[in-house]
Amino acid sequence: MIDSLWYKWAVAPVLAFFLVFVSTACSAEASSDKYGTITEETPSIAQYFSWINNTNEGATEAQTLINLRFFKWLHDEYGMRLGIYAFDAGAIDSQGYYGSMKTERFRKQFPNGWSEIAELARSFDCRLGLWGGPDGFGETAQEEAARTELLVSLCRDYGLQLFKFDAVCGQLRDEKQAAFVHAMTECRQVAPDLVVLNHRLNLDAESKRHVTTFLWGGQETYIDVHMANGGTATHHREGVLRRGLPPNLGRLTEDCGVCLSSCLDFWEDDLVLQGFNRSLILAPQIYGNPWLLRDDEFPKLARLFNLHFRYRQILVHGMVLPESYGRHAVARGDGETRFVTLRNDSWTPLTVKVQLDRDIGLTSVGPVSVRRFHPSEVILGTFEYGTSVDVTVDPFRSCLVMATVKPCDEVAVTGCTYEVVRDMPGKPVKIKLLGPPSLATTVKLQAGSRQFSQAKIAGRAAPELFQDGAVVQFPGTPADPQWHRKLGDLTPGPVPEDAEQLYEATCFAASNDALEVQSLERSGPSKIAQVIEARRAFFDQALFWRRGIWDKYLFDGREDTFMSVFHYRQDKRLSGGCLRVDLGQVRRAQTIRIKTLHDPDRDRGLQTEMAAEVAVSLDAWRPVVFKRIDPGRGQTVKVAVIENNGGRHELVDFDLHHWEAQVEDGQAFRYLRLAPAPDRTAEIEVLDRGAPVRFDVTPDATVLFAPCDKARPELAWETRVSIPGHPAPNSRLCVALNGEHGRDGAFVGLRLDGRWIGAAQRAVSFPAVVFEYGPATRSANDTYFFPVTPEMRGRSLDVVALGLAGCSPQLKPEVWITTYPNPYTSVELVLE
Repeated sequence: MIDSLWYKWAVAPVLAFFLVFVSTACSAEASSDKYGTITEETPSIAQYFSWINNTNEGATEAQTLINLRFFKWLHDEYGMRLGIYAFDAGAIDSQGYYGSMKTERFRKQFPNGWSEIAELARSFDCRLGLWGGPDGFGETAQEEAARTELLVSLCRDYGLQLFKFDAVCGQLRDEKQAAFVHAMTECRQVAPDLVVLNHRLNLDAESKRHVTTFLWGGQETYIDVHMANGGTATHHREGVLRRGLPPNLGRLTEDCGVCLSSCLDFWEDDLVLQGFNRSLILAPQIYGNPWLLRDDEFPKLARLFNLHFRYRQILVHGMVLPESYGRHAVARGDGETRFVTLRNDSWTPLTVKVQLDRDIGLTSVGPVSVRRFHPSEVILGTFEYGTSVDVTVDPFRSCLVMATVKPCDEVAVTGCTYEVVRDMPGKPVKIKLLGPPSLATTVKLQAGSRQFSQAKIAGRAAPELFQDGAVVQFPGTPADPQWHRKLGDLTPGPVPEDAEQLYEATCFAASNDALEVQSLERSGPSKIAQVIEARRAFFDQALFWRRGIWDKYLFDGREDTFMSVFHYRQDKRLSGGCLRVDLGQVRRAQTIRIKTLHDPDRDRGLQTEMAAEVAVSLDAWRPVVFKRIDPGRGQTVKVAVIENNGGRHELVDFDLHHWEAQVEDGQAFRYLRLAPAPDRTAEIEVLDRGAPVRFDVTPDATVLFAPCDKARPELAWETRVSIPGHPAPNSRLCVALNGEHGRDGAFVGLRLDGRWIGAAQRAVSFPAVVFEYGPATRSANDTYFFPVTPEMRGRSLDVVALGLAGCSPQLKPEVWITTYPNPYTSVELVLE
């Protein structure tokens, strides 16, 4: 085993380097601009990096092993190929800190070192990468040699293939440029295929020759944090659709990949553009917390990775297509097979005429087979060379089309849209057949390069699939075929009498939790052990819960967890904020208890009473008063005061204060609001006759929205819309506020039969207390989202937009209905 590993990580790379050197000795691009074997012609390497799974405090051994087991599961279950798993900040170096594997900090995080980690990665053909700083060479020759040996040993002993050198750690000193050059040269003696990422470094000309990439645009892709919508849209990733192309389609750059941590809807459109449109040296590239996807989304993640891996050799060659193909359209491939990526960042469908000839780089003449791989898969047909095919790109989506004169190896069906769930050796192929509810259609198999003898559709044997085709009946009743359309424009009018209730409905329906918590709630529970473990490892890490960024901490019975209003030390409350609690159901109670945490250095002269209100419904509030009832001796709780992404923090003793309010006559209530919101609320308890009240649902809370008396609307727009009796599956309403409204300066609510319905989601996201930065705020073009619930079907409802002080009267609100991920129901096909 040792000999084979030594060959794999030491001898083989050197031999590969020698062969590549000989074969490219005459190529100036391959040998003079970049050192090592990585060039513009090198096929992409799929990568994950761990930023936002951890911040500057760094990963741990236990968490890394759990994450790697998740990727190994994707490999074993779906054949997904991940080339590099990269530690981000804090594993060895951190913000303003250069470390080593000999420090107490490293030994605490990785008590057993990296051997088990590297071995687990190798078990599914994955290598490691590392974030760090470009310097760390110290002041003496001995310190310089030690840093060089550390970097070399990572490549030699653990098979490391990537360094991400970031100025956040520190810049490279002028006098250490030569040391950096020497270290990279030594590393490439054992890892010729080493990828070195340059994140904002001040490198001299010679040092630049030893790095592989630069950060394109200096832009990170954490959705609604570092990348957010500029216009209204059906989702949070419109900003992704507006990204352009690297200069000259250069591939030796980095676009920061696709962040799978926040605002997850339409993530696959993002990944298609990153992997197939730009197709950089690191592609597909993801980071954050991919385990937050839904269980039914992991096959799509693997499918896109697998398609890219199978065609990686030809995806290195690209061309920008004419403007008639839409913004930033690209075709990649060789003369026989082309992958065309299209995008549509508008509210209406875009039809693109794809020319099947040299216009897209297709030079081999013959019948051209065309199929779409995203969104969803469908065989578009076979056409004569030189003709064209119309491809419709849905609103705010990307589209991936393959045109080839070669026989296609991909398994497929005709007769309906479909998604390949699993296609890997040694396991049955699974395909999700997709169609409108109640549709009956004949499905035929196109096996590609595969051979099958058995087929099951919806669990029933279907031998007819191999003959004339099998009839498939999709479940459900016929749905509205116009699944995406505009329902109406909101027109100006007087501020309605129920404006407060409409505003409060959204303040109670929305979330101020960390964006990752919102992603978890969006995706729901998982049934996959590796996913469950990865989620638990993330949310249970101390520097997650110590940040105070989840409302569930108010109801967990612990005094050291809390809901905060701070992003690090920055107060995120709007106009002082308001603690709002929705118990989820009406409950009789006599007493409400609240525990709050207070910084002893800031909160001097704490008041003895807090005025609040309770209500059964949003239009009937009753006053209650919380009185401080601290025990005789002062209580303190250790609170982590975190500076700048967790890189530095300290545990500080905060005072714990107890508050109690009596509900008049023990009346029932559902809602509580208390303004201003406390800085840190540790616990809320509702009691009836001295016993805790139990709830059938988990209560929800927000803390950042302004109290209603400080959010008085001055403008209003309204319309009435009719919801189809049978809307398409997964339908939602999108209320687009086109124009200037100010930051958090407009809100939207619905009115249905005298009840008020708030928006649980908005793009750009509502204010939140967060794990890293953000969320971003915009002064224009917010979009509010409402799921179409069963109670709305076949009904008319009022859509109301409220403009606060500073909102432009020229705002143009409109309401659309759409669906995600598609308007279909599904039937499973299994092939063996």
